Amino acid sequence: MDSRIYTIGSLGKHTGLTADTLRYYEKIGLLSDIPRSGGQRRYTSQHLEQLKFIRRAQAMDFTLAEIAQLLKLRVDPVGSRAEVRQLAEEKLHIINQRIKTLRNLHKELKGLVDECHHAGPGACPIIKGLEK
Repeated sequence: MDSRIYTIGSLGKHTGLTADTLRYYEKIGLLSDIPRSGGQRRYTSQHLEQLKFIRRAQAMDFTLAEIAQLLKLRVDPVGSRAEVRQLAEEKLHIINQRIKTLRNLHKELKGLVDECHHAGPGACPIIKGLEK
């Protein structure tokens, strides 16, 4: 196992996260057991891996609360498989709903923009459409 130690600054560079975000993650319990030396946090490779997991989960639109739950379930990936799958299925449903909503918004806004391009002088069709 990699035994590298990272300062908050170097860990931030590896993850793209700010020091404030790393402190916040510690405060809310996403990162724990962070040893200190001379008052400074000393992150390990395990923390780096946790942060990569967190970032990937965020990219999949999981909330921090959901990520906290996933991190707990990550300890036993075999025993927690059904629960993790349920969380992922729920997230997928939410994403599909959002896609449907965005498609409808796209269609509506595109129609308003097209109408605006073809409208003569007078009131803006986009403003009129938003007032409905």
